[in-house]
Amino acid sequence: MNFVSEEIEGYAFDHTQSECDLLWRLEMETYDRLEIPHMLTGRIEGRLLKMLAQLVEARRIVEVGTFGGYSALSMAEALPEDGYLITCEMDPVAIRFARRFFEESPHGKKIVLKEGPALDTLKTLSGSFDMAFIDADKENYLNYYETLLPLMRPGGLIVVDNVLWGGRVLDPQDVSDHAIHRFNEKIKDDYRVEKVMLTLRDGVSLLRKR
Repeated sequence: MNFVSEEIEGYAFDHTQSECDLLWRLEMETYDRLEIPHMLTGRIEGRLLKMLAQLVEARRIVEVGTFGGYSALSMAEALPEDGYLITCEMDPVAIRFARRFFEESPHGKKIVLKEGPALDTLKTLSGSFDMAFIDADKENYLNYYETLLPLMRPGGLIVVDNVLWGGRVLDPQDVSDHAIHRFNEKIKDDYRVEKVMLTLRDGVSLLRKR
C-alpha cells in the first residue's frame, strides 16, 4: 500500500538533506545484490534517524536488524567519536554486505555488528542506551521492545519501523500482520512511554521512555 503518491514521495525526497556518496552507492548495490531490497531504509528515513539521534544527543545506540547497513551508518553519523552503535543481524549475506560498507565509512569504527539472534545479544547488554531502532522479524517486535525498554535511559528514544505493515494492520491475516497489530495495541496503552505513530513510508513509531 502506498500511503502517499509517488509524486509527493519524490517531492519529499528532493527536499530532504541528501546522503553521502557511500550511502547512495550502498542503496544502489542493495538493489543489485540483496534479496528484498525494498527493506532498505533510504534517504528520508535515514536522514530522520540521523536527526533523531542528534536531537537526543545519542552516545549509545542499539539496532535490531542491520540488513545492508544503511540505517546503522545513518545513525552513526550523528554519534560523537567516542560513541558507538551495536547492531544485530542473523543473515550472513547481509552481514558481509554491511561490513564491507562499514569498513569504507569514516563512521564504521563506531559500529559493532553482533551476529546471531538479536534477543540473545540484547540480553547480554547492560548500561543505559540513548536510542534504539527496531526493524527486524515482526513476530518478535514485542519481545525486542520489552527487552530494550529497561536498557533505555529516561528520555531515551525507541524508533520502530513497519508499524503500518502495508496497511495490513487494519485487517490482519497472517502471523506477521497479527504480530504488528498486537505490538501497536500494546504500545497504545503502555504508560511507560510517550508515543507518536508517523505515516512515513511503511509507518514509523517514536517511543520516548518516561
